[in-house]
Amino acid sequence: MISPRPLNRSSYVSVVNQVLAVVVQNREFDAKLAASAAPNAPPWDTESVSQVLRSIPRCFFQSPRSIGRQKTFRHRAPLRQRNLRRESEKLREGRLVLGPAARRDPQRVELGLGKALEFYYWVESHFGFVHNEMTCREMAIVLARGNGLKGLWEFLRTMDKRGDELVTAPTITCLIKVLGEEGFVKEALAAFYRMKQFRCTPDVYAYNTILLALCRVGNFKKARFLLDKMELPGFRCPPDTYTYTIMIGSYCKYSMQTGCRKAIRRRLWEANHLFRHMLFKGFVPDVVTYNCLIDGCCKTNRIGRALELFDDMNKRGCVPNRVTYNSFIRYYSAVNEIDKAIDMLRKMQSMNHGMPTSSSYTPIIHALCEVGRVIDACNFLVELVDGGSVPREYTYKLVCDALNSSGASGLLDGKLHRKIQDDIEIRLRQVMKAKPMVTR
Repeated sequence: MISPRPLNRSSYVSVVNQVLAVVVQNREFDAKLAASAAPNAPPWDTESVSQVLRSIPRCFFQSPRSIGRQKTFRHRAPLRQRNLRRESEKLREGRLVLGPAARRDPQRVELGLGKALEFYYWVESHFGFVHNEMTCREMAIVLARGNGLKGLWEFLRTMDKRGDELVTAPTITCLIKVLGEEGFVKEALAAFYRMKQFRCTPDVYAYNTILLALCRVGNFKKARFLLDKMELPGFRCPPDTYTYTIMIGSYCKYSMQTGCRKAIRRRLWEANHLFRHMLFKGFVPDVVTYNCLIDGCCKTNRIGRALELFDDMNKRGCVPNRVTYNSFIRYYSAVNEIDKAIDMLRKMQSMNHGMPTSSSYTPIIHALCEVGRVIDACNFLVELVDGGSVPREYTYKLVCDALNSSGASGLLDGKLHRKIQDDIEIRLRQVMKAKPMVTR
């Protein structure tokens, strides 16, 4: 039974759950189901339809291992261009599929795609709901996340023939973003070039989105071609600070994934060259731009260049944040210059440039334990807990083992032990509620 009452924000969740129950039971969206709703005013509006369409990818397209993960679509492993035919062959042969589609259930994905389209046309035909740009965009995102690329272009062409500006430049830009996140970079580039077919003019946001998608799979040649095109005199979409930040951050991020020193040097040179070119063009880099370049320099042992950038930040009035200091802390801890790492931590606290968290203390604590400075490591662990953060379980056990081996196990009192153990247990229970397969 679909709720017949007019929807408000408090009833969105219940309506979404009712529709998802219909989808899970594989019931038809037909006139009989529509008759179960009230014959009064239609209960559907733009927000409720959009909420239903947003819920389908979360419930049907994610693998069980993805439940409870971060809300972003960041992939720690290098993202690669996906090949649906090759993925289908691996599934038939029982081999593991990696990437965004890892451990998905193809039957659930197919069920979610079919029912999403049924629901989309069902609310239109049985309730007189008039679709707009937002609902059209959400339906296109469902098709993109469910690997329904052929149906995606057919759907967009059908909606474009209706007119009413259902397919707009922001819709295509959002679609490019989703296709890039799912590993369909060639399809995202095709969508970018197809914007003119839908009478849409790409803007700087569309260019930035396709640049990010290309850099995500390491296609810097095509990305640089588009950037050079944007830099042409009189071009309608000139680059902005975010455009250069995308390129610089990608050069730094993917330099370490090559495994080749020559390629690493080349990527870092490109990032620094683009940074100087950005300054020459008159753009003002923000803290994200500096953080990307500093982190890349620290990870490739170019600490001199990183310190130059840090001083340049202060001269230009760009205030560093916790991410900036964490890059230096990780580097100094890795090269066993622990005192300099501690100085960076104290400088961040004294300058009020951020609140240190577990990611700030953990490298220092590990480095102190490695060199035998157990008392200092214990003090930093206590400072970490007093600051309101919860240490990692491995960090806590490392300090406890170091204290026991040095005969100073009494430095941590029982009350502090219980507090840390309870906080770690609470965090573990919170994760296991969303991800029950996690075991200790």
